[in-house]
Amino acid sequence: MSEHVAIVIVSHSPDVAKGAADMVRQMVGSEVSVAWCGGDPTGQLGTDVAAIQAAIRSVNGPMGVAVLVDLGGAETNSEMAIEMMADELQGGVVICNAPIVEGAVMAATEAAGGAALDAVRATAEEFLS
Repeated sequence: MSEHVAIVIVSHSPDVAKGAADMVRQMVGSEVSVAWCGGDPTGQLGTDVAAIQAAIRSVNGPMGVAVLVDLGGAETNSEMAIEMMADELQGGVVICNAPIVEGAVMAATEAAGGAALDAVRATAEEFLS
């Protein structure tokens, strides 16, 4: 597992989530673990609590996970996913109130430099208008 804060991108659209994750990997490299999920269980627009949990678990490590979401429903389902996780995992996962693309790229850049979870979150959230 990476010794950096990991990034999870949650979007109502699988294409948006995958595209944002690909952009992070291309701009920051593979040093930071990135996972994504998007769409509902039927493949339509939406989000899925179980998929969010799986994405978080797939990259979770000792430095924690920063989750970036596209719309309110993604945030609500991400909050539910985190609340349903074991207590010892919950404290290491934060939802960033940030734009999904700019926030993810800047959060990953900060994480690649070895920053702690709170600093990664603060960097992502600097991009709010």
